[in-house]
Amino acid sequence: MQNMKDKVVIVTGASSGIGAACATTLAANGAKVVVNYSRSENDALAVAEQCTRLGGEAMPLQADVSKDADCRRLAQQVLDRWGRIDGLINNAGTTKFVDFADLDGLSAADFQDIYAVNTVGPFQMARACAPALRASGRGAIVNISSIAGVRGAGSSIAYAASKGALNTLTIALAKTLGPQIRVNAICPGFIEGKWLRAGLGDERYEARRTMYMERAPLQDVVEPADVADTALWLLSGAAKTTGELIMVDSGFNLA
Repeated sequence: MQNMKDKVVIVTGASSGIGAACATTLAANGAKVVVNYSRSENDALAVAEQCTRLGGEAMPLQADVSKDADCRRLAQQVLDRWGRIDGLINNAGTTKFVDFADLDGLSAADFQDIYAVNTVGPFQMARACAPALRASGRGAIVNISSIAGVRGAGSSIAYAASKGALNTLTIALAKTLGPQIRVNAICPGFIEGKWLRAGLGDERYEARRTMYMERAPLQDVVEPADVADTALWLLSGAAKTTGELIMVDSGFNLA
């Protein structure tokens, strides 16, 4: 694993959860981190302050990744500040919690809104950052996908479909952007945290958590830090790894 000192990495959706864990992990390893957020400015500022305390540099920047103009502006702001972009973690995501059997619970607009952030957003960010990532000499993109995109499960059919599309996008970009830029995806399983608990409600959250731990070979759920550690490896090492969908799920996909 190479040192991340003075490397510049953009983390989208970094105001909480996996994005915040990625930002702070990178900062602790010496990186200059862009803490992107769409709406949660105060949370992003707190993450940026934590990054600074950990020894890295951090810059909170607002941008809605579903808007191409925002993606291009974000990339340019980073270049104006630090003159380079070495890594991109596409973490920003959204969903609508709808039981799979409730086909009428999703509209075309729901699909479009979810795809705009989960699939189109990563493409637009990759496009905006590609010239700088090539120029860095060893650029890397990490897409935060989900086990939902592999198993056809998760918070809703629209969400699972968007993550499946993100997985295909990862492979296509890896073929297109090599050899200068590596592109990989992380597919986490059940993530411990507020976001899933808020979406499922306490009772369903605990039931699914228990089921997951019983079925997963490692008998554990996934923490945001687990995903962040994998992202760090994909950015700083993994020199011969591209186009891979890496399961971080305690082995649940084997069950």
